Amino acid sequence: MSEGEFDIIDRYFKRLNGLESGVVIGIGDDCAILDIPAGHQLAVTTDTLVSGVHFFEDVDPYRLGYKALAVNLSDLAAMGATAKWASLAITLPDVNEPWLAEFCRGFFELADKYQVQLVGGDTTKGPLSITVSAKGIVPTGQALTRSHAQVDDVICVSGYLGDGALGLAAKLSDTKIVADQQPFIDALELTEPRLTLGQQLIDHASSCIDLSDGLSQDLMHILKKSDRHAQLHLEHLPLSEAILTEIDSGHLSLSEAWQYAVTGGDDYELLFTISKHKLASLRMRLSEQGLSLNCFEIGVILDPNNSPLTGERLGFTHLQQPVTLKKTGWDHFK
Repeated sequence: MSEGEFDIIDRYFKRLNGLESGVVIGIGDDCAILDIPAGHQLAVTTDTLVSGVHFFEDVDPYRLGYKALAVNLSDLAAMGATAKWASLAITLPDVNEPWLAEFCRGFFELADKYQVQLVGGDTTKGPLSITVSAKGIVPTGQALTRSHAQVDDVICVSGYLGDGALGLAAKLSDTKIVADQQPFIDALELTEPRLTLGQQLIDHASSCIDLSDGLSQDLMHILKKSDRHAQLHLEHLPLSEAILTEIDSGHLSLSEAWQYAVTGGDDYELLFTISKHKLASLRMRLSEQGLSLNCFEIGVILDPNNSPLTGERLGFTHLQQPVTLKKTGWDHFK
């Protein structure tokens, strides 16, 4: 006998895991009731993933479940929040039990890693799509935002750039564009949210955003909100060993690697601005806590009233010489 909506919820999504989670009422009522600790504010983010738009129809369900939660946790990381709860609305064309089991295995593996509890959602029948809303807490008045970048701040990123975009390009291409595409597909489908670093950036970073739509496009959000200019130094862009190997073997040029890193998207690293003094303090704190977290310096924030850039907010240099690169990242409607 086929399973109904509530059977699916009970079998795959309702869990008793004993987390000290602040959940007063979870799955099983019309709403979840959550306790917010004193001295904290609630951070909420929502992302929708649609089959054929955000993921391939034949994607591994474990990886889809993992990434559906990961992209939301990345938004919480960008605000410095501690992830706490999530809700999941999933539309399914049919009840495929092996598929659902693997989807849930990926989702809950990441949820358990960061002690995130699923507290509600919805299941419906239709074309495959997944909407996750993640909730976290941040000390009152201390959330990281996009609007306070300061002149002479260093621009940093938390990891390698361009791998996810190359993974997408490899899957879309009818020809082999890299010798070994698997590291790039892994980067595309198994992104790691930088929650620990985000929490450490409170009291250090002046602004922060997660890199979903491409370095240049996401940095522009900070520059517009903060009314600043910026210059990125291409020789400092962090490129993975996988990309460097493709460059060395001649499958990829350095300028192509830069373009993937600057506009490709799907990195889900943190991009943040920070004073040089506070960057030194942050690195000392990370070292003292035994945290191996990256803070790659890739550029500098400029005063728009005293900027070498003409008619634009963002420029690129290589070894102090101006370079022209495409700047447009991902946009659903373009």
